[in-house]
Amino acid sequence: QPPAAGGGPDGGSLAGGGETFGDRSLSQGLSVLVGLGLCVTMLGLGCAVELGQLGQQLRRPVGLLLALLGQFVAMPLLAFLLALIFALDEVAAVAVLLCGCCPGGNLSNLMSVLVDGDMNLSIIMTASSTLLALFLMPLCLWIYSRYWINTAVVQLLPLGAVSLTLGSTLLPIALGVLIRYRHPRAADLLVKISLWSLLVTLVVLFILTGTMLGPDLLAQIPASVYAIAVLMPLAGYALGYGLATVFKMPPHCRRTVSLETGCQNVQLCTAILKLTFSPELIGSMYMFPLLYALFQSAEAGLFVLAYKMYGRDSYKQDTLGEEEDTDISYKKLKEEEVADTSYGTVTTEEHNSIQMEPTQTAL
Repeated sequence: QPPAAGGGPDGGSLAGGGETFGDRSLSQGLSVLVGLGLCVTMLGLGCAVELGQLGQQLRRPVGLLLALLGQFVAMPLLAFLLALIFALDEVAAVAVLLCGCCPGGNLSNLMSVLVDGDMNLSIIMTASSTLLALFLMPLCLWIYSRYWINTAVVQLLPLGAVSLTLGSTLLPIALGVLIRYRHPRAADLLVKISLWSLLVTLVVLFILTGTMLGPDLLAQIPASVYAIAVLMPLAGYALGYGLATVFKMPPHCRRTVSLETGCQNVQLCTAILKLTFSPELIGSMYMFPLLYALFQSAEAGLFVLAYKMYGRDSYKQDTLGEEEDTDISYKKLKEEEVADTSYGTVTTEEHNSIQMEPTQTAL
């Protein structure tokens, strides 16, 4: 039988604190901050996407397939199983499911750079999962919330509002793609701004939420929720690496897929919780994506540290072995560019004679 509404001692309840969220001025201010942070994040994501990369991925949609399997098969199932294993009540379970069904986040793009991953693959996976979320995230929520269907919070689960929130993210993404197409330098700047805004927004949200709910907030959250916040991103990283291994991808792509799978868009999850649920229902359930963000960042940081200490030498060897087969390296592009602009070279022979010799133009 599904657990009764209101929770119990085993799973604990995250619903406490709804009265404080009822403060209209603080709640509205928090909603504005969440909405602005999400728009900046999605704008930065759009600015990182190039139309040429999209065309290439459509011809060989490995990134799209991995984003589909990682974000909308592996992670929702993982969230559902963890909610069952730890016997969460319905409010905590919905928070965990929402986070597990979210698409990939911008944090993975930054971490992929730090572990010498495939940046193009990372961006395409993030963008693809964000677009797929418009249809697949409500579907996953509907499927996995059936276990708690007899509870009030699931019966009031606003799947239409979730879809509306997801749809609203398409406009800043499209604007970012347009900026990248017409003003590449401005797009590069906006990508950096979006990454910094991700960090600043999460810190401000954590501080404001802690202030609104009081100093006893962290003590009210049960140990099982903390355990899931620790285990879920860690298991996501492992699942992503396993998926990439099954597809026989090179090591730097495996690291990229691993980070993409474990890093969820916690800003989107926070926005959905804040903008689609009433303050009485949301309570301290709002804190789970922030806890997830804290632990996913810490674990990704350990991942980067371990790579910097033990894995970078092997990456350099792999790069040297693949350099001859790489036709898109910056060095080769520069050589071809110089070759194209040369019409002849001057050579000096014996007796100080000078002769013009044509050079073959590189194609």
